[in-house]
Amino acid sequence: MNRFPRFNEYKVLFYRILLAYVFYFIARILFFVYNQNLIPIDGASDIVMMCYHGLAFDTASILYLNLLFIIFSIIPIRINHNNSYQKFLFYLYFIPNLIGYATNFVDFIYYRFNFGRSTIAALDSLKHESNKSLLLMNFLIHYWHVFVLFFLISFLWIYGYKKITIQQLNHQHPKVAYFGTSFISFLVIVTLIIGGIRGDFKKSTRPINLIDASRDVKNVSQADVVLNTPFALIRTLFSNNFKKMHFVDQSTIDSLVQPIKHYQNNPKSKPNVVIFILESNAKEYFGSFNKNSRIPNYKGYTPFVDSLAQHSLIFTNAYANGYKSIHAMSSVIAGIPSFKDAFTSSPYPKQKTESLVSTLKNEGYSTSFFHGAPNGSMGFLGYANILGFDHYYGKNEYNNDADFDGVWGIWDEPFFQYFNTTISKEKQPFMATLFSVTSHEPYQVPDQYKGKFPKGDVNIHQCIGYTDYALKQFFKSAQKEPWFKNTIFVFVGDHGNTIYYDEYKKEMNKNVVAMLIYKPNSNLVGEHKEYAQQIDLYPTILDLIGYNKPFRSWGRSLIGDKVVQPFVIRYSANLYQFMSGNYICTFDGNKVVGFYDKNDKDLKRNLISNKNTEMKLIELKCKAYLQDYMGRVMDRKLGEHFDRH
Repeated sequence: MNRFPRFNEYKVLFYRILLAYVFYFIARILFFVYNQNLIPIDGASDIVMMCYHGLAFDTASILYLNLLFIIFSIIPIRINHNNSYQKFLFYLYFIPNLIGYATNFVDFIYYRFNFGRSTIAALDSLKHESNKSLLLMNFLIHYWHVFVLFFLISFLWIYGYKKITIQQLNHQHPKVAYFGTSFISFLVIVTLIIGGIRGDFKKSTRPINLIDASRDVKNVSQADVVLNTPFALIRTLFSNNFKKMHFVDQSTIDSLVQPIKHYQNNPKSKPNVVIFILESNAKEYFGSFNKNSRIPNYKGYTPFVDSLAQHSLIFTNAYANGYKSIHAMSSVIAGIPSFKDAFTSSPYPKQKTESLVSTLKNEGYSTSFFHGAPNGSMGFLGYANILGFDHYYGKNEYNNDADFDGVWGIWDEPFFQYFNTTISKEKQPFMATLFSVTSHEPYQVPDQYKGKFPKGDVNIHQCIGYTDYALKQFFKSAQKEPWFKNTIFVFVGDHGNTIYYDEYKKEMNKNVVAMLIYKPNSNLVGEHKEYAQQIDLYPTILDLIGYNKPFRSWGRSLIGDKVVQPFVIRYSANLYQFMSGNYICTFDGNKVVGFYDKNDKDLKRNLISNKNTEMKLIELKCKAYLQDYMGRVMDRKLGEHFDRH
């Protein structure tokens, strides 16, 4: 007697799921064939590479669409082999599979117009069309060959499915063996499903998303071959709160928002630019940023940065424009904030985007991005490729697991030294960005440093001290390099983290971050107390180097913009928050729901019933910013001046 009474059932289930992989492979090849003139490749090796990396996205789609089929195939009931039950499984398999599969075929043609895999945004657009049946008929007539291909391949898929059937179950198996092995198999299969839908089994990465398709390709358009359309639709199903807004006219946007900036405040120069985006480095942890906070018994954990702050321009009222690490990357590098949904998780990140990368490359800079986690973690590699960074350096390139923290990535101190060594080999001028790792859950420091840094009052404090020490060691090495004195250094926290002091538990203080600009032997020294935000760093850097061309920016230069007044825009507590002048405006996407005094950081006293002239102007600015943001993102106009360079 077979010790595994359901072996034949599992074998058939595996075969049926494998069939889906085969037909997804066929669809991927056909997608490339139909659109090969739009997707540059260097040869067959590129096609193999795209198919290989596409397996992760196929796995997620197949498991999403077959979740019920798999569950009903493995539940321990003794009717699985009955013809009627197998007929039920047949429909449970093919109805979702063929509906999902058909969307790939639609994109054989639609890609020529959309230049990207269809997302839920495409369906959102279609629902406003009154002639849907006419559009479908037109598609079937003009592209009949796609229709025929779909039915032929679907027929082959059904034929292949029916070739292998479930054998009759031998009921002589003891119930203990039957249900025991079923239960263990169920747990194993569910674990594999969760890992497959996420994209892998690593703790150090979030589920794969659309931008992850760009991380291993030579050209960003190849990412559309790596992807499949069901994945693009499913992953954006609940992450598309982008919608067009119509509150003001274009002249109002141009006057209040000034989405195209053009600064002529400084002579043109080409200093190197080094940006540290520091994991979880909230303003709360920095003594130099809290001198005037009046917090009783305040303690800071950053002695090195505090000493550097005395020779830097520090921004003590700076905000993150999102609440996740990947939000900070788009905000700092491209000046694109994230609101209810991450911009990078939306249907819209894969478009030509004007950013620090494109503008500085246009000025002859080499560009690189560093992150000590496994390549692809947080979506950084995919988005770095979309932005056009010349080089990406992650845990793979570091290539020494002796310095791996066991959870997230390479410890900050050795990775910062690697950062220095690598950029010191670059031809000047260069722009290099490093995203730190260690100041992250589970909040550990290397064994040799245990007890060296104050543990403080909450879990993250000793990690903040360790990263501060890693920065000190970096500067100790970097200042010996010939490029050091001609470099602008930027430090900015990506978002807040564990809060200790009550002052930072207030709604408008929850996501204030450290922000600092340092240039050796310069006049960039002092405290900037006005509103600042991550999206301001992109225009500020271009202003500092005397970049003399127009460029897209929703932020403002913190050192030279005399027209756009200081402001912060962000999303929190299910509301847009716009801070400017004397007031904080809260907006639900349709109407303003509150006005608060700028010092009312807990938003306790709503002043909306006494709206004055300044409040009305702030409301207009808030609506203008959001209208321009949604329009440019959704109409793929983030690279408006990119092609003119």
